[in-house]
Amino acid sequence: MSDFYNGDIFTNRPITMNENNNLLEIEEHMYILDDVKKPNVFRNMFPYSEVPKIPFNDRIVPHNMPREIWITDTTFRDGQQSRAPYTTEQIVKIYDYLHKLGGPKGLIRASEFFLYSKKDRDAVYQCMERGYEFPEVTSWIRASKEDFKLVKEIGMKETGILVSCSDYHIFMKLKMTRRQAMEHYLNVIRDCLEEGISPRCHLEDITRADIYGYVVPFCLELMKLMEQYKIPVKVRACDTMGYGVNYPGAVIPRSVQGIIYAIYKHAGVPSELIEWHGHNDFYKAVSNSTTAWLYGCCGVNTSLFGVGERTGNTPLEAMVFEYAQLKGSLDGMETAVITELAEYYEKEIGYQIPPRTPFVGKNFNVTRAGIHADGLLKNEEIYNIFDTEKFLNRPVLCAVSNTSGLAGIAHWINTYYRLREDRQVDKTSELVKNVKIWVDEQYAEGRVTVLTDDELVSVIDEECNKLGIDLVK
Repeated sequence: MSDFYNGDIFTNRPITMNENNNLLEIEEHMYILDDVKKPNVFRNMFPYSEVPKIPFNDRIVPHNMPREIWITDTTFRDGQQSRAPYTTEQIVKIYDYLHKLGGPKGLIRASEFFLYSKKDRDAVYQCMERGYEFPEVTSWIRASKEDFKLVKEIGMKETGILVSCSDYHIFMKLKMTRRQAMEHYLNVIRDCLEEGISPRCHLEDITRADIYGYVVPFCLELMKLMEQYKIPVKVRACDTMGYGVNYPGAVIPRSVQGIIYAIYKHAGVPSELIEWHGHNDFYKAVSNSTTAWLYGCCGVNTSLFGVGERTGNTPLEAMVFEYAQLKGSLDGMETAVITELAEYYEKEIGYQIPPRTPFVGKNFNVTRAGIHADGLLKNEEIYNIFDTEKFLNRPVLCAVSNTSGLAGIAHWINTYYRLREDRQVDKTSELVKNVKIWVDEQYAEGRVTVLTDDELVSVIDEECNKLGIDLVK
């Protein structure tokens, strides 16, 4: 590393052509490791005894969304850190679903695995045997030679490596200086490259790190190694604690766009090698991930249903629809698979998805208010976010309660029984009126809960028999 720190770097600063304004430019600032003697924990922003603060300097960086963007998955790594471990069979099944969801363009680009248990290694072997180009099977290890042996034994083409970058971790966890930490990490990364394995460097706790005093100098060293070995070196910006914000003009290290700009512009890491990994501690995982795309990051790391450490990761299914909104197309992603995955988790794995979870919860497109139900009966576009039946195989529903009214009951019957337009009932139907009488009686007797599907089916079947109606023919 000594060549990086000599004085020649200042006199040999490269002059490049700016393709946007066609003018020559020289980098005004050079980013050399600031090997501080005491940790900089940004106590002004992160006073532990107070709520964290979000200061602004109104420095704005430009949008820079890459031509191609994609999703990566950490369901089998971070997603296993907060729940009971998956079985080998479950991992392989979910991996098959991810392959199908990603579509012909492989927009679910990679899936990372633990390697520490026999169960996980067996799953890795079986997923690799599938022969899918995407999601690429990749691993995650600590920055240790012992962990790296596992990668070599399995024959991985790429591995993630944990490289903590904040002084919280460098000084307080590793008990190192910045220079010692950097040298340690670079040695492990060199070992990786010597074996022809592509490293993916997980910059842990980047939203509390000294971006220009440590992160950028470290990334500059990574780019030198990539040039030397001619092997891709990826950089994953990890918002480990969910401190990232996407507000224009917010200061680093909390500014997502500021971090991505620094890595892309000042460290020279190509967009296709930059990835964002978010956590949801402050409810910002999705918006921060989208922001990372908008400002120069090709990949965003996710987990199914957001399951992950503490409050979870960026939900994979959310970024599928963020992708479609940004690109104007799903580009072949099979979104109905999201519903299949949700059903698999609940029925086969026993994981209960909170009912109001967007896209996958039982109630995400269910309305209860009578006036909403009346609107849905007239035109579902009025109260449904998009054609949920088309994209998720989830027709819009209207739960039946004391506020549903005749329109709500009619809509529930039409939807539940999948009635064609020529067979649908409306709020003037005798069947609907009779069911409404029964519903009113339930709540007049003091009921306070929404009626279950089984209860409604039982009453509807009884009334259909009385009226000579067959809803299922």
